[in-house]
Amino acid sequence: MNTPLSRRTTLQAAGVIAAAGLAGGIAGTTQAAAAEENGTTGDRVVIHPTLPKVPVNNSFTVKVRPLGGTWQKLGVYLAKLALIDANTGSNKAQSSSWAAFDFSGTVEVEVTYHPGGGEKVRIRPDSYGIKPEVLGSTARFTLDRPRNLVVQVDDKIFDCLHLFANPLEQNVPTEGDKKVMYFGPGLHTHPDRTLKVPTGTTVYLAPGAVLMSSVIFEGVENCRLIGRGVVYDTTGGAVFVRKCDNVTIDGVTILNPRYENIRVAESNNLTIRNLRAFSHQGWGDGIQLYCSENVTVDGCFLRTSDDCVALYTHRWDFYGDTRNITVKNCSLWADVAHPINIGVHGNSDTPEMLENLRYENIDILDHREPQVTYQGAIAFMVGDSNLVRDVRFDDIRVEDFRWGQLIHMRVEYNPKYNTSAGRGIESVYIKDLSYNGKNADLSIIAGLDAEHAIKDVTFENLRVNGRVIADSTGKPTWYLASDGVPMFVNEHVTNLKFLTTAEAAAS
Repeated sequence: MNTPLSRRTTLQAAGVIAAAGLAGGIAGTTQAAAAEENGTTGDRVVIHPTLPKVPVNNSFTVKVRPLGGTWQKLGVYLAKLALIDANTGSNKAQSSSWAAFDFSGTVEVEVTYHPGGGEKVRIRPDSYGIKPEVLGSTARFTLDRPRNLVVQVDDKIFDCLHLFANPLEQNVPTEGDKKVMYFGPGLHTHPDRTLKVPTGTTVYLAPGAVLMSSVIFEGVENCRLIGRGVVYDTTGGAVFVRKCDNVTIDGVTILNPRYENIRVAESNNLTIRNLRAFSHQGWGDGIQLYCSENVTVDGCFLRTSDDCVALYTHRWDFYGDTRNITVKNCSLWADVAHPINIGVHGNSDTPEMLENLRYENIDILDHREPQVTYQGAIAFMVGDSNLVRDVRFDDIRVEDFRWGQLIHMRVEYNPKYNTSAGRGIESVYIKDLSYNGKNADLSIIAGLDAEHAIKDVTFENLRVNGRVIADSTGKPTWYLASDGVPMFVNEHVTNLKFLTTAEAAAS
């Protein structure tokens, strides 16, 4: 493994960052960190140095300023995204845009769309309630807290802007610290395109840093991958965590991995926070978790060419249960497959389980999957003798998606991936799930047979286009509540309830 380059060496090698701009970016970051520590941040903006090697995209110009301050221009970069042709299966990469900055207090944002149009500008997630002022091809809005946003002009799915407004960095590691792999602004590569991280080490990607190597945590503990830099164009998955304890991934952006963005296996006590990740190639999952416990995914934005967040047990040479998983405060966009997927892979010989799974305060921005048996903005596809139990969803907002189902919950045997049927799904509570749109196909809740069944599923305050779906209200008495979704429920589902909030409180 190569020793990380210093700032000076990196600049000399990369030859692509202007010294003045670099110094300004570093000074801004340092001043911001000092101000944060002193509690005197006020309205402040920190612009990141230019990213070498990462292609730009000129569809948008983005400027930011502290409230009433001087406008500063952001670098706007290319994000490649997936569009599967349902007739041929081909996947032609689509071009999109992204930009990032740090701030505190209140910031004004100005976005100009150069191809023109702009009669309609939508800032997503819709739940943030951000209504821009539109002046021709330019939109302006303010932010008073960190946000991961999508700016869509005239409802364009791909030629849009992903804008990541970060908090100011705090407690930035020191270059030269023996326990820190410090990657300053510039381009960083390794001969074998892998970076293996020792126990007790922090990998820090400074603003403007581009690391073209997969980051490997294996058999280590007390490690971090943090910063505002980018893991870019890796030949395999971008980050791999296996047999580890106490690993944190915080603040980085992942672009153009060959496979998944992050794969975690047989690990404990993991935190993934404020991750931004894009993928466009096959098997481009956002976060895959196998056989792991005590994991928190918090504040992430994932736009992926396979499942955004997928929870499994055994696969390959990974073994063990998956439990105590929390996914919260995230925005999920699946250009292929599922935003949320649970239970496909497991151990038919020595059955495992997934339990105590929590999903909280999540915006699902899109779901596009032509294959009916692989649909579901929220999907349980439980096979390989897995038992899934004690799952709770709270405050999940699903915006209208292009193609798929709202809920797909099945105990199944899929010969393509499974060697046995799943054992079952038990004790699922879904509270304050809302869907607003017209594209959802028929949802499904179905057990395989009496021995491989689904039981004890409760929906509280399920809203479809503003209408509460409940057993007691809003339907003819001879209709099923599930007809209001609409949803198919088979005979191998027992104790399925649709409750109002008042009914749930009284029960």
